[in-house]
Amino acid sequence: MERYSISEVIEQAVQTEKLGYDFYTSMAKRFSSDEGLKKLFDTLASKERVHEQRFIELKEIVKEEEPQGWEEVSYYLRAIVESEFFLGRHKALPSLEHVKTVEDAVAYAMGFEKETLLYFHVIRDAIKEKDVVDEIINEERSHIMWLVKFKDSFKK
Repeated sequence: MERYSISEVIEQAVQTEKLGYDFYTSMAKRFSSDEGLKKLFDTLASKERVHEQRFIELKEIVKEEEPQGWEEVSYYLRAIVESEFFLGRHKALPSLEHVKTVEDAVAYAMGFEKETLLYFHVIRDAIKEKDVVDEIINEERSHIMWLVKFKDSFKK
């Protein structure tokens, strides 16, 4: 199994944020008749753009320095990226035909956020620039909390 360089790993994080943006803007359009849901997905989409920019900046800072123990970390990150969620049968952004209800959209968004959170935690543990990734991890956590609150609101 080929291992990733640090810049490839960060580029994957950039691409993940782009996928999140695409998903959230698609959901905002799909559920545009519900102002609350549209606002939730528009907000999440705008946050993904901010994260994308932060990872682009991080890529410039980190360059190609391989952190200690990078080989093991690289293989672990590859396993996450090649998991069912990202590159498997249900890619990070499949056709989205399976998302028919608000519940489907929120459940899928929560799964996406959890997978990206796991990926970012592994990156954080491997690099010196922890504060940059911590900022993004905290934002991703807040996305999950927003989604949980939203999910709870339509269960009632």
